[in-house]
Amino acid sequence: MSKNTPKPDDRSDNVEKLQDMVKNTIGNMEAAEETMAFSDGKELEAIREKNARREASIEGFRAEIKDETQARKNGKV
Repeated sequence: MSKNTPKPDDRSDNVEKLQDMVKNTIGNMEAAEETMAFSDGKELEAIREKNARREASIEGFRAEIKDETQARKNGKV
């Protein structure tokens, strides 16, 4: 049997992946906002709460993008 060896850590495309995640999350927020026009009560509140969490995620993604960009500049990627 062969041993399971972990793949090397490849961070070379992290910035691009994170940018895609930001775009996708913004798209999901926009779609949810369109749905809000046809929603009420609990559903409307759930959409608002989910979009608030999405906004927090976007902030985190953007912070990671800055970190990864800096790591690239420093030659750590």
